[in-house]
Amino acid sequence: MTKPVPAVQAIELDSADETIALQMTRWLSHLRAERRLSPKTLEAYARDVRQCLDFLCEYWGTRVTLARFSLLEASDVRAFMAMRRADDIGGRSLMRSLAGLRSFGRFLEREGKGKVGALSAIRAPKVGKTLPKPIQVTAAKRFADADERAGETRDPWIWARDAAVMALLYGSGLRISEALGLRRRDVPLPGAGDVLVVTGKGNKTRMVPVLQNVLALIADYVAVCPHPVVPEGPIFVGARGGPLKARIIQLTMERLRGALGLPDSATPHALRHSFATHLLSRGGDLRAIQELLGHASLSTTQIYTGIDTERLLEVYRSTHPRS
Repeated sequence: MTKPVPAVQAIELDSADETIALQMTRWLSHLRAERRLSPKTLEAYARDVRQCLDFLCEYWGTRVTLARFSLLEASDVRAFMAMRRADDIGGRSLMRSLAGLRSFGRFLEREGKGKVGALSAIRAPKVGKTLPKPIQVTAAKRFADADERAGETRDPWIWARDAAVMALLYGSGLRISEALGLRRRDVPLPGAGDVLVVTGKGNKTRMVPVLQNVLALIADYVAVCPHPVVPEGPIFVGARGGPLKARIIQLTMERLRGALGLPDSATPHALRHSFATHLLSRGGDLRAIQELLGHASLSTTQIYTGIDTERLLEVYRSTHPRS
């Protein structure tokens, strides 16, 4: 069942007139309703356009009007990008900033509010490819072991909860938001099912297999949880019984990776990377992994082939007698 889409809060601007503010609100509402973009993406897009309008207001010496914005020149956009680069903003953030401005420009054109041709004339900044950093199999398994937390001052039920969450991230390749968004009724009891229906990015649902030993860890946690875990409520709850926050799991992994001697890249999302990488290294089909991860494009999943290639080259360099 599709969840209702919340309304976008009206935009208010100091650097531009109310006409642009209104169009920004309508643009963000369109992206939310039609494109199903996440609240964080919408927030980033709105921030990028707002920063551009603030810059143009100072650069031109006057508040930005819709008519003036439609006459935007390539030199104006380059000046804005140079300002952002001077603030030590990386290429990926600059690329997203330009993508947000282009999206806003296309919306204005479709609405008959002018054509901002300068935005399409600017070449996107180059972004170096960075490969995800998976965790080794043995270490990934230890994150899901409640015994690793023995000696901590927190209650044992919290150990069991954290172990269940991390086992789910690694065992099913979920994003942490997807795992923490599961309701009690979404998770079968051990032996009563082996599939989860997960709501991912863009409010899209997908079916994901879940291991029986992961379901057993979740059942163990629910059995000792001192708070009621009702069918319609979140299955993972915080210390006071409310929905569990992602930051809690992030802090747990920070403590554990220190004890296990792992680098800072060992984050909850790295468990998802590990899921994909370990499946691929054992002959998993790339398209099947794409479906499991919920990637809209196969090109997004193909990045994991680069990790496997790097691993093979490392083995070759370290073991070949002539290396």
